[in-house]
Amino acid sequence: MDKPVDSRQSGENERRILKRQRDPYLFRSIELRSITVRNRIMLSPMCQYSARDGMPNDWHLVHLGARAAGGAGIVFTEAVHTEPRGRITQHCLGLWSDEQRDAFARIANFIATSGAVPGIQLGHAGRKASVGRPWEGSNPIPAAEGGWDVISASAKSYAKDWPIPHPLTENEIADQTTFLAASARRAREAGFKVIELHAAHGYLIHQFLSPLSNDRTDGYGGSFENRTRFLFESIDAIRSEWPGELPLFIRLSVTEWVEGGWSVDDCIRLAIGLKAHGGVDLIDCSSGGNDPRQKIPIHPAYQVPLSRSVREGSGMPTGAVGLINSPDLAEAIIANGDADLIVLGRTLLADPVWPLRAANALRVPDKGAWPVQYERSNIF
Repeated sequence: MDKPVDSRQSGENERRILKRQRDPYLFRSIELRSITVRNRIMLSPMCQYSARDGMPNDWHLVHLGARAAGGAGIVFTEAVHTEPRGRITQHCLGLWSDEQRDAFARIANFIATSGAVPGIQLGHAGRKASVGRPWEGSNPIPAAEGGWDVISASAKSYAKDWPIPHPLTENEIADQTTFLAASARRAREAGFKVIELHAAHGYLIHQFLSPLSNDRTDGYGGSFENRTRFLFESIDAIRSEWPGELPLFIRLSVTEWVEGGWSVDDCIRLAIGLKAHGGVDLIDCSSGGNDPRQKIPIHPAYQVPLSRSVREGSGMPTGAVGLINSPDLAEAIIANGDADLIVLGRTLLADPVWPLRAANALRVPDKGAWPVQYERSNIF
């Protein structure tokens, strides 16, 4: 026998639907597995180069907490590395110890209590590790100054005068996936609700994907299937410790902007495989970073066509990133189906409350999601 319809519940559902239809596309919620994100704005993982021994500190709490209070839907940490030699610099974050996990827990909790979804990006710099901070030149650090040996898919340096990396053996590749699974477990225990796997910008997984940095002749090199094997094994390693009800993103360089390198067509092919494989919920579409010969045509929203190509070519949800700095532009990207999320880096570095300003500019009818402490500001 059918249950009687609860008219009050039915009316509430109708009101929610009408509200969503009135909201600008940028401020419509999105569901990712069991997680509901309040809007389509995501803080891009951006290195702060402010840690000691991989430990997050007050800088990271205030930096990430400000963007959560400022209205972003998802707030991601910068790249967090799975072992000490995976750090880009001596001042990058890590998640290879329980002490680091416990320090991250405070940050994840503050993000969540501010209404945003706490996310963490996991990765390994590979041959691009052991360099100075950007304001120190980003050059390789010699061992005498605290530098360390670097690893990669093959014994090919990133650039002239950079160290030649140690090519990982198959057993060492298995070690890397073990480190990744352990970091995913700690991320879960710390209270994060989304993981993003960093497979872009010339870091370790990207080094396996690209024919420019991978000349292996074993099961991890040569063919497309072999070069993508480490990525799929990394996804499975994360999923072995990451709950099925929580989403997993992956950041990819959709193109390397170098002839003979990883291309848009390669990325679409990979995205189709990721969709069939399962486990990944969204592709964060960036580009470049694996070869200094790259020629990137930088202009506002220059990577949005990459997001659209991957989204249309594979059916996978995508995030668009790269010089998106106005509410109207962000709104158009979502409304036109170019992406499912807007990933903001420098825009949110410059203005932590950009989402609040965007809500005002786009005339969001219900500002109840924003912190009451900010309601007296002149952006409302």
